[in-house]
Amino acid sequence: MSKFGDIIQSSVPVLIDFYTNDQKQTTSILQDVAINLGAQAKVIRIEVAKNKTLTDALRIEYFPTFIIYKDGEMKWRQSGNQDAALLIHQLEQYI
Repeated sequence: MSKFGDIIQSSVPVLIDFYTNDQKQTTSILQDVAINLGAQAKVIRIEVAKNKTLTDALRIEYFPTFIIYKDGEMKWRQSGNQDAALLIHQLEQYI
């Protein structure tokens, strides 16, 4: 989890998508978010099966779950499918 701690300490907002292997449809949505915001935000995907300790520590039960962190603090969290426009809007609040 120390690598995760380093990631969320970023001074730019970090959108993290916790997903299961059968939820690959969020890939194109997250690509749109990353392209639209460029260096103003980071977009990261974390596969739940490969990161069980982290997923359990964050009490993530529904997938996908999106979390925005900035400066080590959780700013927003939502489970379920989201569209790119909503994710961009949420990230823009912390830029």
